[in-house]
Amino acid sequence: MKRYLPYLLAGTLFGFVLVKSEAASWYRIQEMFHFQSFHMFGILFSAIATGLVSTQAIRLFGRRHVSLDGQSIDIPEKPPGRKNYIYGGLTFGIGWGLIGLCPGPVFALVGTGSIGALAVLAGALHGTWLYGALKEKVPH
Repeated sequence: MKRYLPYLLAGTLFGFVLVKSEAASWYRIQEMFHFQSFHMFGILFSAIATGLVSTQAIRLFGRRHVSLDGQSIDIPEKPPGRKNYIYGGLTFGIGWGLIGLCPGPVFALVGTGSIGALAVLAGALHGTWLYGALKEKVPH
């Protein structure tokens, strides 16, 4: 249990930042989808830039980067333009647009007492179970 404490603390900090930055706000998300505010786009662009720089740094320095349990971090090359990226992106975007909530802040919103987030979490868990049950029949 003690070895999972850093992950719990990092997740708690991430949730706190999502709530305080209003990235978990349904109103901010709706503003983004209606192109009424740059707030969420700024958060998304900074996350993309951070991920890009971090991924390139890990690739550049190779096996010297290890996880908390000592395993090396290897990021395989993936060819662009695969259909599964398009299907996954469309599914994610449609779900985000319909629900008005990205999966990232679901646990943070459940922690704030949001009943609606519980419904989203239940749907996400059901969708995950459904994918597992139908995994052999869907395109990859």
